[in-house]
Amino acid sequence: MSDLIKEIQRRKTFGIISHPDAGKTTLTEKLLLFGGAIQEAGAVKSNKIKKGATSDFMEIERQRGISVATSVLAFEYKDHKINILDTPGHKDFAEDTYRTLTAVDSVIVVIDVAKGVEEQTEKLVKVCRMRNIPMLVFINKLDREGKDAFDLLDEVEQKLGLRVVPLSIPIGMGSDFQGIYNIWENNIQLFLEEKKQRVGETVKFDDINDPSIDEVIGEKAAQNLRDELELVQSVYPEFSREEYMNGDLQPVFFGSALNNFGVRELLDAFIEIAPMPQPKESDVRLVKPEENNFTGFVFKIHANMDPKHRDRLAFVKIVSGTFKRNENYLLVREGKKMKFSSPNAFFADKKEVVDESFPGDIVGLHDTGSFRIGDTLTGGEKLSFKGVPSFSPEHFRYINNSDPLKAKQLAKGIDQLMDEGVAQLFTLEMNGRKIIGTVGALQYEVIQYRLEHEYGAKCTYEPLSMHKACWVEADEKSEEFKEFARLKQRFLARDKYDQLVFLADSSFTIHMTQEKFPNVKLHFISEFQQD
Repeated sequence: MSDLIKEIQRRKTFGIISHPDAGKTTLTEKLLLFGGAIQEAGAVKSNKIKKGATSDFMEIERQRGISVATSVLAFEYKDHKINILDTPGHKDFAEDTYRTLTAVDSVIVVIDVAKGVEEQTEKLVKVCRMRNIPMLVFINKLDREGKDAFDLLDEVEQKLGLRVVPLSIPIGMGSDFQGIYNIWENNIQLFLEEKKQRVGETVKFDDINDPSIDEVIGEKAAQNLRDELELVQSVYPEFSREEYMNGDLQPVFFGSALNNFGVRELLDAFIEIAPMPQPKESDVRLVKPEENNFTGFVFKIHANMDPKHRDRLAFVKIVSGTFKRNENYLLVREGKKMKFSSPNAFFADKKEVVDESFPGDIVGLHDTGSFRIGDTLTGGEKLSFKGVPSFSPEHFRYINNSDPLKAKQLAKGIDQLMDEGVAQLFTLEMNGRKIIGTVGALQYEVIQYRLEHEYGAKCTYEPLSMHKACWVEADEKSEEFKEFARLKQRFLARDKYDQLVFLADSSFTIHMTQEKFPNVKLHFISEFQQD
């Protein structure tokens, strides 16, 4: 068996998605803990635990206790190389999450036992279902009082439209929580409350009818457990890996990430059933991971990973072949060859230079401004990967410079942050004023914070009531377009790539404009289309 195929088979690349506060980042930390990547796990918000979470490396994330950027982490576990993409849960950063989903082969959905299925989870799961991404569900925070396990399973089925099969069930909940029965491996794991950050001890039983179970968890809990197991066997389908891989069946695990309950069970089952790197559709053909020629695409750009060096990193998901350091690769959009002397592999904010990477891996390439999100890199073949989504902004504000002496820093900061896809910049044709458009309002705070702390530039915003940004497609020499441009000149702007944009103040305006100027086409999705 060739080395490439062996490497592909031992890789698992997945994203963790959920509503804010369901425990996504804490779960990521615990997975790293089991992978031996960190000795002590940090929590996002907990007074008892002083260490910050490894995957929240931006200062603003540590202050707010939320994730605002997707972070990439990799670790080895049982001879598998696992790549995790921990995504932001907050809806204002959904665009980053949607784009990240183009780079994963499977997904773990985290649900809070008390709150159940929340709105943001529904949106993200819908995206996964559109792409038939295999999903695993982890119901978290069982050490708190929450909904009944079976009620939760029903809710997941109804609200998310999934077909679930529980592979573990909890014994008790909240203050009565005693452990988990692992259906996948047929054993009980009792958890002794120990130091929450380290891996606790477990006690195993192999037979559900073993009388010593009654002694350990009490007769009532033991009887209850046996009844629930019977119910699971009669109501839920049997687990089928094929159906899971097709996105038609979703296994469910219960646990508490903060207290290390059920995380190892999740990880053990995950490496057994989750898919290895999958083929990806390009505009020319289907690209398979085991092909010898390298291909990959940029799904994220992050400025200032290290504020001391002002570096920009483009995150590239490798689709096929082997990526090698110091080899020439083709940036398809520009038709130019590039070579990379220090490609990085990630461990949250720690990076190390790698000599070669394989399909499924995420590589960070230092970027001087040549990359855009959605770009394809290949060993020479001209093809482009499709389906890196983008959305028309819903919030608009004028951006003003608060310190005239720092105009250069502000311009550079805005330029780099826009490349990340954090927001979009529009420059009005009429007077050159700059407008920032975002999908979520919280983005403005993040931009302001990062401009000040990473670029030393201060800005203020002025409100602007706009409904949508529409990209204009028209024959600019036609009389119809000239009339459109004359009437709408106050609302015309250029985006970062010099494409013409019409800023509409209401859906009625869009409707009337389309009726009046039928040959001037208005699009709501643009910026990441390949030129």
